[in-house]
Amino acid sequence: MTATNEPDWSTPEGLRAIKEALAATIDGWEPPVAYAVGITPASSSPELEFPYVNGPDAPAGLAAVVLAKVVGHASGSATYELSQTELSTVVETLKPALACEDVEHPNTAAWAQVLRDLEANPARTAYAVFVGDLDAPVESEAEATLRTLLPGD
Repeated sequence: MTATNEPDWSTPEGLRAIKEALAATIDGWEPPVAYAVGITPASSSPELEFPYVNGPDAPAGLAAVVLAKVVGHASGSATYELSQTELSTVVETLKPALACEDVEHPNTAAWAQVLRDLEANPARTAYAVFVGDLDAPVESEAEATLRTLLPGD
């Protein structure tokens, strides 16, 4: 029997409640309008590769909050270098959400692949990129790349 105060990872409502509870632990939390995890390419190209991009048309869900919590992000636009340990923490934290089959989990799949790529090639670097306002100036090259991948750009 499950205690009533344990989080329910198997329903959209449960995931929403988990997201809200975790977001409440981030002082000054403001959901980003776009976010993603990118990785430096295995080639000499300078642009990051983003296997999945969360744009303005998709609300910032549990994945955004977990990523923000791990890197210490609260609001605005910012780019953070992600260690393998940090990215592993994000992926492992999100894995129980896979029990909810009513929603897709593209971030978990994409970020797990980035983690495997990091493990296979330690010369590559991963980044968490948050865009707080599309009208604000670009803060980093990684953010500039991410913005080019958003719908309508």
